[in-house]
Amino acid sequence: MGASKALAAAPDYSIDELISVCISRQVRDGDVWAQGINTPLVAAGLILGKIRYAPSARFTSAIGQALVQDWGPLSITNVEALWVGKGLIHLGFAAGAAEILPKFRPKEFFRPAQVDPRGNTNNIAFGKDYRRPRMRLPGSGGIPDVTPRYDHSYLYVPRHSRLTFAAKIDFVSGLGHAPQRKTGGGPRYLITDLGQFDWHGGRMRLTSLHPGVSVERVWRKTGFELLLADDLDETLPPDDEDLRLLREEIDPLNTRKLETLGGGARKALLREILEREQIG
Repeated sequence: MGASKALAAAPDYSIDELISVCISRQVRDGDVWAQGINTPLVAAGLILGKIRYAPSARFTSAIGQALVQDWGPLSITNVEALWVGKGLIHLGFAAGAAEILPKFRPKEFFRPAQVDPRGNTNNIAFGKDYRRPRMRLPGSGGIPDVTPRYDHSYLYVPRHSRLTFAAKIDFVSGLGHAPQRKTGGGPRYLITDLGQFDWHGGRMRLTSLHPGVSVERVWRKTGFELLLADDLDETLPPDDEDLRLLREEIDPLNTRKLETLGGGARKALLREILEREQIG
């Protein structure tokens, strides 16, 4: 009986779907969003937001160096088709960074390897010695150029842990809510697999808990003291239309799930996606 009740109470959505839906709710009409090269959770969420809330939202990416109004289903082997085939403007990377960024001031979700209480981020390396780090990270890309000047960066962390949320990060590649900064501002919003957050008075604050997650669990997974919003609430789950769009139209290959998995499970899903694309 207990097992049956637990099964009946289980949500009919996965954590990747909840994260993408929360991202979609940040999209506003008229927005220009920059998309990362390998960020399917974000790409799915931005497309969903365009469909449901913001038909005039546009996207830009280093893939194809294009600005697009239209969208297409997510892919791995054919991802360039969206940007090259549907681009309104095509520019080289340098021209895009020098012209599109200042003109359109796009919003962007970054996935940090480390975050401190003020929203400073690290995507460079783990370890104190830059020349001999414990682990070299993918790199900061344009984050050091964008975050000191603009105040429209957003963060997402698919797997919330004390390794990621640290009181002191090893290197700073993205500027947060530093008291000494003269322009821009730190990140506005953060979504993880445990909840949603903002920065109140420059300090990271929990604003909503995902269904089934406790405050105590978030505290255990965070390496510093978190502020709690006075109106702390439960995250609104996806509705039926959110799930239909994600599963049937936006991302039928489930590429978004790759960001929440590791090890063998990630390899197995990647292999499955590649096989399905080859057959298709």
